[in-house]
Amino acid sequence: MLLLTFEGIDGSGKSTQARRLAAFLREQGHDPLLVREPGGTELSEKIRATLLEPDVNVHPMAELLLFSAARTQLVTERIQPALEAGRIVICDRFYDSTTAYQGAGRGVADPAWLQSFHRRVTDGLVPDRTYLVALDPETAQERRDADGAPNDRMEAEAEAFYHRVAAAYDTLAREHPQRIRRLDGQRSIGALHATIRADVNALLSAQTGTPSASTGSSDC
Repeated sequence: MLLLTFEGIDGSGKSTQARRLAAFLREQGHDPLLVREPGGTELSEKIRATLLEPDVNVHPMAELLLFSAARTQLVTERIQPALEAGRIVICDRFYDSTTAYQGAGRGVADPAWLQSFHRRVTDGLVPDRTYLVALDPETAQERRDADGAPNDRMEAEAEAFYHRVAAAYDTLAREHPQRIRRLDGQRSIGALHATIRADVNALLSAQTGTPSASTGSSDC
């Protein structure tokens, strides 16, 4: 029915918003599938464990290919079957993460090559909407530090790396304004959720041809 993806640098709050949207849709009587990248299948979770292990040395191109392999498995095994069954799929990260992190952050490949590569990896699947929770790397790092959890291999990257990733996300938002909604990650959790759920309701209404329900826009 709908493929909704969430993007942003580590610490932006995108995962919180993905979970809140899934809970909201369940309250509305839907049966959404919530998955994460890398992960969501047995193979993909094993790849995730390897990619995020702090002590594992992964070549940048190998990193790109491993993330993409996990994505292919997730699309084939879970996302496509759910969409074909008429379900809403919410994915915490998708191929925009590879463009931003491996393409720009690592400098592995240019956007044009990656765009073609992503089509092969996902068998042409494109999100109906992508929510980019944009946040400056310094604030994101403060949030990760406050969380108290040890950094994984990606989170331990230098600030300059995250500036490149954030800039790439902003470029993607400008290049794909119909698909990507750039949201201010400095706003409260409630305000961001209200904006997202209103947009999702509008997407669902466009599919069914019925007026969208009012969800409000104040912080909660």
